[in-house]
Amino acid sequence: MDFNRQVIEEFRANGGRVGGPFEGGRLLLLTTTGARSGAPHTTPLGYLPDGETRVLVIASAGGAPRHPAWFRNLVATPRVTVESGPFRYEADAVVLEGAERDTAFARAVEADPGWGEYEARSGRTLPVVALVQTAAGPPGGPESPAAMLLAVHDAFRRELALIRKEVAASGAGVGAQLRVTCLSLCQGLGNHHLGEDTMLFPALERAHPDLAPALARMKDEHEVVKGLLDELRRVLDTGDPASLLAEVERLTDALEAHLDHEEERLVPLLGAPEV
Repeated sequence: MDFNRQVIEEFRANGGRVGGPFEGGRLLLLTTTGARSGAPHTTPLGYLPDGETRVLVIASAGGAPRHPAWFRNLVATPRVTVESGPFRYEADAVVLEGAERDTAFARAVEADPGWGEYEARSGRTLPVVALVQTAAGPPGGPESPAAMLLAVHDAFRRELALIRKEVAASGAGVGAQLRVTCLSLCQGLGNHHLGEDTMLFPALERAHPDLAPALARMKDEHEVVKGLLDELRRVLDTGDPASLLAEVERLTDALEAHLDHEEERLVPLLGAPEV
């Protein structure tokens, strides 16, 4: 419990970044309602991307023979709170069953054999839980528009860095979970840019008409990124890790340049980021 408390405090103090065994991995904070006490309980958990609006967590308990308390809690009360980086949102916890559970767990084991070792050690079938965001739109996070923009950009940068690392280590083939992870990134980036094109940019142009040429350039950059995402999806179908790594590198270079440009032009107009 002391270890968990330290991780939670570090997570919240650093926008989701932590050191130790979780450093460089995907980590979220899951808050459930105690099945007996009714009190909130927060647990740090590793997760697997599974589309834009849901992620997967596995009730491994480090290979212990009993399900962890957080799993028993969400079975009793499926509405939970998720913290991912600086973002916070309500979610419904859905325990996967049958073929859906088995497929998801097989993906997890392929990506990290440790999950299979935990299951063998535990003597039980490890539950796989989908955490499904309940509300449409961006999750709650930093209050100022500038800070929100920077936080979203940072999340994409961090995810791309993880994907580059995973593709480089993927060996002779592209695993099923890596494919889902890449497609989740593609979906998230596409929707983020669509939101900017249809909501943020028109509002900024109304307030700052002289910004029109810069916004037009940003929209053009969105089209470039879209083309790279389409190519990334095509390469995923080939299953060739060398080609996939090359496309991820191309996407990273283009996206980093776009994010830097967008921040340079928009953050001063959106207000000072929170400190």
